[in-house]
Amino acid sequence: MTASAPAAPLLRAQEPTLATVVERARVYIAEYQRQLSGVVAEELYVQSVTLPPWSAKSRTLKSDVLIVRPPGADRYVLFRDVFDVDGKPVRDRQERLTGLFLKPSPSADAQVQHIIAESARFNIGTITRTINVPTLALMVLDPDYQSRFAFTRTIERTPETISNGQSNADPSIPKFSASADVWVLEFKEIASPTVIRTTAGRNIPVRGRLWIEPSTGRVLMTELIAEDPAILGIIDVSYEAEPTSGLLVPIAMRERYVGGGTTIEGYAIYSKLRRFKVGVEEKIQEPKP
Repeated sequence: MTASAPAAPLLRAQEPTLATVVERARVYIAEYQRQLSGVVAEELYVQSVTLPPWSAKSRTLKSDVLIVRPPGADRYVLFRDVFDVDGKPVRDRQERLTGLFLKPSPSADAQVQHIIAESARFNIGTITRTINVPTLALMVLDPDYQSRFAFTRTIERTPETISNGQSNADPSIPKFSASADVWVLEFKEIASPTVIRTTAGRNIPVRGRLWIEPSTGRVLMTELIAEDPAILGIIDVSYEAEPTSGLLVPIAMRERYVGGGTTIEGYAIYSKLRRFKVGVEEKIQEPKP
């Protein structure tokens, strides 16, 4: 009688390192911004404000949102083209678009700041904010910004706007969840001056989390937290694959801001994705004899 050798244990695929996953995500984001540029989505955006002494106000915006990169600019920015406020059309929309994109600006940076300001002009509440942009957290993986942040892996998987149970956002918006094999990376800003600052120029360091497929670097959810002793802002965004192209696009955003006795909450839902097209009409004349 001969003894049989014990069965060899199944070899588990070796997990990638943190540095490898961050690098895959960086490569993914570099190409992703280019692919997302020119994609237009319709945004339904509901904001609510609680003011002392506990009075409330709300606003519903309908907008077309798209990623643009102004000529000469070193980054992409999101433009929120609001066309409806609380059920009423925006009267100066055409003039605003003409002034924003067709009239020259002194510099690329001035053009970027103009787009950011116009995208936020219908916000409500006493907290001035221009960070309510679904793709903003992706900047931490941009090659121009990545060195400003430190990354670690975390087991905390529930977005901040949901975990504390205080959100008044519509529960019917898409769920913020990811499968167990998705990595959650925590990031923290370590450089100064910070990327986000107050209107008075005060630094506001940011931190947050990224839900990433470790094998591809694709980003499925993001969380951005901007906080200092005077103000707190939280923005969570969930992504889903667009059926036709497979491109991951923002599908829902939740946000909360607290400061100066005021609480602002909001949620946005994105739909009707399409490519932005510019039509050019040319007239061809017969040559003169």
